[in-house]
Amino acid sequence: MPKFLAIYTGTASATEKAQAEGTIDKAAGMKAWGEWMETHAASVVDPGGPLGRTKKISPDGIADITNTAAAYIIVEADSHQAAAEMFRGHAHFTKFPGEGVEVMPILDMPEM
Repeated sequence: MPKFLAIYTGTASATEKAQAEGTIDKAAGMKAWGEWMETHAASVVDPGGPLGRTKKISPDGIADITNTAAAYIIVEADSHQAAAEMFRGHAHFTKFPGEGVEVMPILDMPEM
């Protein structure tokens, strides 16, 4: 079955704003997230986790950068659309101040 990488996106400023406004209900968010994980347990290949600070490596060297990647998970689904549908209404952006979830297929490595 095809595998898909889902990247939960968000920004520190959105989280800080929600915290300042008192709009984050952590208990309700974690409950909803847990329910999502239970519902999709058969499709979760790697439950992933939160992501830390980013270093970009390029021909110019190594630099600290900022991006919107907040966490990841790997799931299996029949199609790219089916994998995307799994994340409709996800707690990441309905209960927490996350901005969205980006889903992409994990492709087979070409033969070398």
